[in-house]
Amino acid sequence: MRRLKIIADDKIPFLRGVLEPYSDMVYLPGAAITAADVQHADAVLTRTRTKCNSALLEGSNVKLIATATIGYDHIDTEWCEANGIRWVNAPGCNSSSVRQYIAAAITTWVQNKNLQFKDLTLGVIGVGNVGGKVASIGRTLGMKVLLNDPPRAEKEGCSRFTDLDTLLTNSDIVTCHTPLTKDGKYPTWHLSDSAFFDSMKPNALYINSSRGQVTDSTALRQAAKNKLAGFILDVWEGEPTPDTELLTNAFIATPHIAGYSADGKANGTAACVREISNFFGINELNDWYPATVPPPPMSTTIVADAAGKSFEQLIYEVITHTYPILEDSNLLKQSPETFEKQRGDYHIRREFGSFSLQLKNAAQDVADILKNIGFNIV
Repeated sequence: MRRLKIIADDKIPFLRGVLEPYSDMVYLPGAAITAADVQHADAVLTRTRTKCNSALLEGSNVKLIATATIGYDHIDTEWCEANGIRWVNAPGCNSSSVRQYIAAAITTWVQNKNLQFKDLTLGVIGVGNVGGKVASIGRTLGMKVLLNDPPRAEKEGCSRFTDLDTLLTNSDIVTCHTPLTKDGKYPTWHLSDSAFFDSMKPNALYINSSRGQVTDSTALRQAAKNKLAGFILDVWEGEPTPDTELLTNAFIATPHIAGYSADGKANGTAACVREISNFFGINELNDWYPATVPPPPMSTTIVADAAGKSFEQLIYEVITHTYPILEDSNLLKQSPETFEKQRGDYHIRREFGSFSLQLKNAAQDVADILKNIGFNIV
């Protein structure tokens, strides 16, 4: 078999050494990969920073593009398909990571504002792998959950879904989990525009961890002044240069890392390796997964005493032990010019299932809720 050549984003974790026995590997910064780099390559392994379009690929030998991400708006899929280039993404790879991010964000908001989950309605826009898990954790915490997903409603019927205006009017927290699309029946580019924010419940919280251009930054700046109680952004128009006013005023601001748990990264890389294996017939890698995923910096055993604490206080303590989200926010606010470095060198974050939880003075129903969230109850 002819030896392959593969160009890979140098920030794809766990990848180095895996494909070297079968391919000549070239690792480059994603945003810096050029047409000359890929001209004689058989495949490109990417994240979101490489624009895989005709300018990059025309006249090359590339037959496969695999992105270690859920999103694929950085790939010109129509052009690739028309030119015989297979492309694949990694659906669901980091859905539990985004779920953890949203859980940490919401519990931090609830703790800060002295709210109760049972009094809140969570509106989830986009109910795919990620949105479905976000909705589930909302219900588990006791919130009422409204779902908006026009493509799914069209296919499955409207019984489980609500229209956008109804969701916005009734939700205390609105969170976006849509792909970025400019065309078609349900475009999401600037979905969150002036009319969107005008329809939102007064003093609600807006969250976007999907794609930056889902939010109209100008409209959000205005809504933050006269309509919203707060907003949380993980994604930004104009990345990697976040809007200064939005960055300053965000309750939580992070550098596009909601899906960046070590577990999510391992899943995305594994999906890419398996696709390379299947496409090029490397049978030894059909079931590859990283042999080890590093532990987090904090203890993976949590001891939590419920005595004297509200349900919300306990949930906040436990969830933010696994992910102290304000640390990421403070770092970006203090050093926005290092957005890409913070993203590329992101610390080890592990999901709920990596933690054991010892509860003291907690009712059984509380233990059951934390078990449903994903903790290993000791």
